[in-house]
Amino acid sequence: MTTKKLVGKLHLWLGLASGLVVFVISLTGCILAFEQEIKNATQPYRYSKPPVSGRLLLPSELKAKAEAALPGKPANGVLYEEPGRSASVGFYKADPEYYYVVYLDPYTGKVLKVWNEDDDFFHFILHGHYYLWLPEKIGQPVVASATLIFLTLLISGLVLWWPKNKRAAKQRFSIKWNAAWRRQNYDLHTVLGFYMLAIGLIFAITGLVWGFQWFSTAVYRATGGTGSVIYSIPPSDTTVMPRVLSAMTSVDRVWLKLRQENPTQKGINLSFPQTPGESIYSYVNYRPGTYYKVDYHYYDQHTLKELSVDSPYTGKYAEINLARKLRRMNYDIHVGAIWGLPGKILAFCASLVCASLPITGFLIWWGRRKKAKPAQKRTTMQTAVKQYL
Repeated sequence: MTTKKLVGKLHLWLGLASGLVVFVISLTGCILAFEQEIKNATQPYRYSKPPVSGRLLLPSELKAKAEAALPGKPANGVLYEEPGRSASVGFYKADPEYYYVVYLDPYTGKVLKVWNEDDDFFHFILHGHYYLWLPEKIGQPVVASATLIFLTLLISGLVLWWPKNKRAAKQRFSIKWNAAWRRQNYDLHTVLGFYMLAIGLIFAITGLVWGFQWFSTAVYRATGGTGSVIYSIPPSDTTVMPRVLSAMTSVDRVWLKLRQENPTQKGINLSFPQTPGESIYSYVNYRPGTYYKVDYHYYDQHTLKELSVDSPYTGKYAEINLARKLRRMNYDIHVGAIWGLPGKILAFCASLVCASLPITGFLIWWGRRKKAKPAQKRTTMQTAVKQYL
């Protein structure tokens, strides 16, 4: 058996084994491509009109307003976005599991919406994309394994696509629309598969960064990264007595400090420590709609001393190395947001093609299987006639 035939067998059986999962991952990814744009267009509570005069409410004030809307649940953090957008206070817990977001007018504290994860369509789609709507411990390894197989299929597909000569190369770049449906289907699989190869590789690699810890570490080390790739928050020093400087909380003072030091910022996120040992986590965003171009800060909640941790998620974006920048960019690269609207359109189209590949690939296999049976019967009949004669 030649190398190309062996690659063909590998491509076939891996494709049949993972096809359904790849289809679901790709289709849900396609739906999620314009999630933020759709939400912004259909959810008016994401916006608030700034008053002619007035001040933004402190984090502690927004926290109190939000907790009044969800009695008995402690707020985990607050997000201030650019002017014209509402502030949002998050509530989440692992056991019992829940996730709420209270949207408020950042100037008046008026509650605009209490958002529940269980009622959100896009979070339903997101759970399918991450876990196939299975329990996380089961669905996450299945999705990660299917993504690794998809990466193998892209590479083996390129080997199978590669033309033997210049004459064959002409047929590899275009679809023969006037041919029979089987030929059209074959061209849809091979030609479209080739054109989306580079984007498919990006999807697979960035997805595997979340899928397998060993893969995440290997990519980080290969790009020059040092330290841990696991996200962690440094602790506060519980042996130090808290400094009570005013009626404002530590989070309020951190927020005021960050606003003063970063006048061009487009959003600030801060956490509300749940225990005395937690520090205040914050990030300052400079590009709305993305998550990579941010400065991460951690503060001791008792002394307000700035803390650091040896991971990609610490320090200013402008001062970190390539490995840490790539790690922060992973999500925005995965969804195409790093290239703005054109990138999202490209991600949408590529996801659609990825979703079609398991279907066209299955039809190729099924067509050859059906075609092989009559040929096999004819051969058997011819042998029987020859023996009779």
